[in-house]
Amino acid sequence: MFQNVLNNKNKKNDPLERLVDAWGSMSAIFGFSRSTGRVSALLMATGKPWSLTEIAERLQISRGNASMCLKELRAWGVARRTSQAGDRQDYFVSDGDLWRMTVAIARDRKRGEWDPAAAEARAALADFKDGESAERAAELSSYLDSVDSLADNLLENETALLGMIQLLQGDKK
Repeated sequence: MFQNVLNNKNKKNDPLERLVDAWGSMSAIFGFSRSTGRVSALLMATGKPWSLTEIAERLQISRGNASMCLKELRAWGVARRTSQAGDRQDYFVSDGDLWRMTVAIARDRKRGEWDPAAAEARAALADFKDGESAERAAELSSYLDSVDSLADNLLENETALLGMIQLLQGDKK
C-alpha cells in the first residue's frame, strides 16, 4: 500500500504525467474522450513511437481503450502507425504540425456538428413572423451567417490561417 502511495506521489511530480492528465481534461473542448486526449498528449509530448501495450501500461488504461483512442486519433490525422526494425508490433507516433491538426479537427467539427445545428436554428428562426420576435430572429440569423462566413473563410484557407497564427505568435517557432 505504501508503495502505491509513493508511486502516485512521484507521478504527480512527473511533468509528462501532469501534462497528460491536463491534456486529457482539455480534450472535451474538441469533443474527444479524456482517454483519447491523454493518448494524444503522450504521443505529442514524447515524440517517440509507442506500442499499444506501452501506451496502455503507461496511462493505466485497457488495451481495448488504447486501441479505440488510437483509431480515433488516426482518423483525425493526429497519429499514425509505424514500425520498428526487427519488431512485429505496431507502434504509434504523433503525426504532423499541431496547428494543422487543430485546423483539421475544427474544420471537421464545424461540418459535422456546427453546420447541422446552425441549419436547424436557421429553419426555426425563419418561422418567427411577428414584430419584435421576427426582428430578434433576423438578428440571430445574421449572427449565424457571420459566424459561418468567418469560420468558413478561416478554416477553408489553411495557408492563410496558419500564416495568421504565425503572425499572432510573432514568428515564434
